[in-house]
Amino acid sequence: MLLPLPAGAETLLILLLALLLDAFLGDWRLLNRHVPRPRALAARAGDWLDRRLNRIERSDATRRLRGLLTVLFLMLTALAVGTAVTVVARLLPYGWMLELLLVLRCVAVRQPWAGMRGVLDALSGPDASLEAGRSALAEISDRQSWRLDLHGVVRAAAEAGARDLARRVVAPAFWYALLGMPGMLAWTVADALAATIGHDTPRYADFGAAAARTGRIMVWLPARLTGLLLALAALFVPGAQGPGAVRAMLATAPGHPARDDAWPVAALAGALDLSLAGPRREGDMVVKEPWLGDGRARAQPADLRPALVLYHVVVMLTGLLAGAAGLALLRFGPVW
Repeated sequence: MLLPLPAGAETLLILLLALLLDAFLGDWRLLNRHVPRPRALAARAGDWLDRRLNRIERSDATRRLRGLLTVLFLMLTALAVGTAVTVVARLLPYGWMLELLLVLRCVAVRQPWAGMRGVLDALSGPDASLEAGRSALAEISDRQSWRLDLHGVVRAAAEAGARDLARRVVAPAFWYALLGMPGMLAWTVADALAATIGHDTPRYADFGAAAARTGRIMVWLPARLTGLLLALAALFVPGAQGPGAVRAMLATAPGHPARDDAWPVAALAGALDLSLAGPRREGDMVVKEPWLGDGRARAQPADLRPALVLYHVVVMLTGLLAGAAGLALLRFGPVW
């Protein structure tokens, strides 16, 4: 244990420490070389099971069942590993370090922020160019960056930052605070499988149905919480609009094709008086997606500066909530 603390307080204080460490020292080259991220391992496992179980010659019902079993197997594995890590961390004198290490591998504070900053630098630095911006965007977004103009590159970078803030910071923190290490690993597996096999395509419509549904269930509340945190953060950032973030969420996020990702993206759009998402070209198709927010669609590189500040303020608010809750548990004990 870290100290003779209540388990809930220790969990929240470990979360606070992990957020601080990753925010300031997030380029974990040594860890990246020797300790793979659980999300990458889950994606690899999902891909391996996909190649062996998702046989095109099988019936739709069989592929749907196999997809469900894939999700159950990997989720139960995550819960078992998380429980084992928690038990070991409670038994060993410095076992909290093992738990902290695993939390650091599940959250990603600095990486998405650095990706957005990379796009900003590519578009506004001394060697700024649209091609450099497109190349930087390709590192953080699955959009066809080579088709985008300047405004499209900026919008896509902002959208990627909002999505990653929800999925790589707030969601793992939420599930860790709620269910400890088993919850955080379960979310990590669910998110990885949703990204790997949870696609609405002919190959994955059946096999990936359970993965997509599980991912949507687990991100439902964290996505909306991220939107609210962005609205709150906007109150502390000059030029940002907290009420605008709330209005944009309520007016444009419900029913949007982006589903849960629409909530943090809409909040960021409203906070910066932008319109994000919207129609775009993918291959030979034009995707007529509704706009999120009702501000300017002609986003400029300078719009990424307050977006980066908002990102960090949300991380700070998440850490403050974890720290305050942990201290409250120390002072008053659990309420249940």
